[in-house]
Amino acid sequence: MENDTKKLSNLLKARFPYIYISTYEEDRVTKFIKQVAANTAQIKFPREVFVWTQAAGLKNGDKEIANTTSPAKLIEFIEKYEKDSLFILYDFHVFFGNRQRPADNAIIRSLRDLIPTLKTNSVRKSVIFVSPELTIPESLQKDIVIYDFPLPKLEDIKERLNKMLSMNKRINTDTLTEDDKEKLCKAALGLTMQEAENAFALAMVQDGKLNKDDIKIILEEKMQVIRKTGMLEYVQSDLGINDIGGLDNLKKWLLKRNNSWSERAKKYCIPAPKGVLVTGIPGCGKSLTAKAMSTIWQLPLLRLDLGKIFSGIVGSSEENMRKAIATVEAVAPAILWVDEIEKGLNGVSSSNDSGVSSRIFGTFLTWMQEKTAPVFVIATANNINKLPPELLRKGRFDEIFFVDLPTLTEREEIFKVHLTKRLKDEEVCSKVKPDDKNLVHSLAMKTEGFIGSEIEQVVITALCDAFFENRALELTDFDKAIENTVPLSTTQKEQILAIREWANVRAVCASSKDSIKTYDNDQSPNDITLSRGGRRLDI
Repeated sequence: MENDTKKLSNLLKARFPYIYISTYEEDRVTKFIKQVAANTAQIKFPREVFVWTQAAGLKNGDKEIANTTSPAKLIEFIEKYEKDSLFILYDFHVFFGNRQRPADNAIIRSLRDLIPTLKTNSVRKSVIFVSPELTIPESLQKDIVIYDFPLPKLEDIKERLNKMLSMNKRINTDTLTEDDKEKLCKAALGLTMQEAENAFALAMVQDGKLNKDDIKIILEEKMQVIRKTGMLEYVQSDLGINDIGGLDNLKKWLLKRNNSWSERAKKYCIPAPKGVLVTGIPGCGKSLTAKAMSTIWQLPLLRLDLGKIFSGIVGSSEENMRKAIATVEAVAPAILWVDEIEKGLNGVSSSNDSGVSSRIFGTFLTWMQEKTAPVFVIATANNINKLPPELLRKGRFDEIFFVDLPTLTEREEIFKVHLTKRLKDEEVCSKVKPDDKNLVHSLAMKTEGFIGSEIEQVVITALCDAFFENRALELTDFDKAIENTVPLSTTQKEQILAIREWANVRAVCASSKDSIKTYDNDQSPNDITLSRGGRRLDI
């Protein structure tokens, strides 16, 4: 909190007229501002703190200032007040306008007229807007500075939990150790103080006790909060590393970096991994890998929807990105998944949105480069031609992996995964056994050029035919499904060759050299599978 105090103190000492804090935590932010205003070591000149709401008007502690419920009267009072002071204005954004309501131009003009008084008067005065939503009128953009108020830190949540327990003596905490309490508080990271308090209260009232088993209640509350942001999605996945067919190099790389944030890793002076970019042919396991990572690393997986970041209100898109980043860092260690990142960054090189895309992209890149919080970014992309070159340079991602068409060995693994997953009933698989190596090899040979999702559909289609005719699954069902499938390697041949050419010097092949070698020796590849994309390294 010391850095946060210093930052706000510097803004006040520099005589910034208007400071905007977007937060739901009115009580906590007001307490914080009052502490800064009284800290003579930081700002030298202590200030009185006034709080204004449209319902109650202006208050200085318990003292009410008469006739200040009107914003015009409020501004008049601020201008005439002759003591060093801070004015906290709650929900003043309603006068700034948005899509549903017009701006109050008279109030905005009055605020602009007040600026010289706030900046040059011998009396030190600043106005702090506190609101749950960020709305800045275009005419005040240059005069308002945004201050990012952080979510509660671990020690803040611990303090609140201890206070709740001391006030609720009837709650059974006999089995609650200090380590359990630490885990509960860590689970609540990323919530506002009120949300954390609600989650703890819910855990207490359910069975009249608090212990380590209540962590799941805290996490369920956190999932609700993350969903409410509209920009982040908490992805629950039970997929494991065995659900990924092939991609041995990528899997080894991820396994080697598991627990990189542990205390044991610090002994080796290993830096925390920043992230990977997984690009390549659609339907070959990029998204599946992101989902499996959450299970492998035992970390929460948050998916960022870049499309939802953009808002029509001036400044809101940038604020949305900052909020998303702050939320991810608050729940760290975590995995941030940006799916099809090239679509979200489509307008970076365009001037149609007044540079909003470029600013958001710049914020994201800077965060990726400078972040210290243990957040691992996995980005997936299909169309590499739309990726900005700044994203691809070293330092943004630890490695760039290219996912190509599955090799023979990988297709065998993919068939094995889907057959084992679906052929469980003895009646259905009386003629086709999922552990039949000859069957798996035969199917893999017949599906040269098929991507992983096409192989899955072959299995599903074969099962549908058998189900429709109410009989056991037969080998001919697979043959028919394969014959009726036109693979992506045929319909998108030119695009795949272009992607491979790009990957040969810029990315590491996600498949192992042994897998590719087996493929080349056992088959007579057609022209689309003759040359594999990506640098062939063994991780």
